[in-house]
Amino acid sequence: MSVNAQSSNAEQLLRRLEWTVLRRLDGLLQGDYRTLLRGTGMDLADLREYQHHDDVRHIDWNVTARLQQPHVRVFTEDREMSAWFLLDLSPSMDFGSSEQRKRNVSAEFVAVLARMLTRHGNRVGAMLYGSGVDAVIPARGGRHHVLHLLHTLQSRPEISDSHGPTRLHELLESAANLVRRRSTVFVVSDFISEPGWEKPLSQLARRHEVVAVRLLDPLELDLPDLGLIPIRDVETGEQLLVDTHDAGFRKRFARIAAQREAELRQSLAHAGVDTLELSTDDDLVNAILRFTELRKRRSRASGAAGALPAHLKRAA
Repeated sequence: MSVNAQSSNAEQLLRRLEWTVLRRLDGLLQGDYRTLLRGTGMDLADLREYQHHDDVRHIDWNVTARLQQPHVRVFTEDREMSAWFLLDLSPSMDFGSSEQRKRNVSAEFVAVLARMLTRHGNRVGAMLYGSGVDAVIPARGGRHHVLHLLHTLQSRPEISDSHGPTRLHELLESAANLVRRRSTVFVVSDFISEPGWEKPLSQLARRHEVVAVRLLDPLELDLPDLGLIPIRDVETGEQLLVDTHDAGFRKRFARIAAQREAELRQSLAHAGVDTLELSTDDDLVNAILRFTELRKRRSRASGAAGALPAHLKRAA
C-alpha cells in the first residue's frame, strides 16, 4: 500500500470517529473530559499553613507532623497537559473472533482519546512495542499530529510469532526513563505477557497518573461448541487440536480463563492504576462513559474519605 493510501486511510478513520464517536461524547461528557486526566498538569509550587476551605487531599502529612501545624501543598496548574499512549502491538493483539481485532480497537481508542485531548490544547505522545520498543512519537498537539500517530499505527506490518513471548516490562521501563514530566499514561495492552510487568507498572504509577486499557476478546474467556478446531498461540506459534464439543474441556477452559481474569485484575489494582476494559464486541462510547463515571465516583469517594480529622479541625 502506498504512503498516500495509508495517509488517506488514517484520515478516513479519524473523520469517521469524529463523526460517530466524538460527537456523541461531546454531548454526553459535557466537559468531563478532564476526568480522564485527573491529577495531571499540576506542579508543586509551595507549602503553606492549612486554611479553611482548603482541599484536605493536599495536606502534606510529613510537614504537618514535623511542624505540629497542618500544612498544604500549593500547586501551579499548567496550561498544557501531556498524555502518553504505551501501545502493545505484539502478535496477540492481532486476535479477534469477529470483525474487530484487538489491534483495531486499540487504534480507535487512541484516535478518539488523542483527538479529544488535543482539541483542548493538550499534547499526546506514544511508545510502540512490537518485538521490543521500536518507535517513539514525541508528545505534540493538533489534529495533524493525531493523523501522524494513526498513520504510524496503520502502516505497521503484523509481527510474526517467531519473536517469542511479549515482555511488557520492557515497554513500562522504557516509559519510566523517557517520560520525565508528570503525565497521564495510558497502557494499552491485552496484558498477555511474560511475568514481571507488575512492579514496573506500580513504579510508573508513583510518578504519573496511569490508566491500564486492557483489550480482550470474548473467545478468550469462553469457548463455544465448534467441534474439532486448531488453536494456535500467537505469542509462541505453538498449535493444538482441541475438541470444543467436549463439555468438560470447555468448562476447564472457562475456569482457567476466569482464574487468569481474577489474577490480572488483582495485579492491576495492586499496582494502583485505574482500569478500562475494552472488548472487541464493545461499544467505544459506552466504554469511555463507564470509565469516566468510575473515575468521578472514585474522586468523590476519595474526597469524602479525606475529611479533616477532628484534632486538625481544632488546630486549624
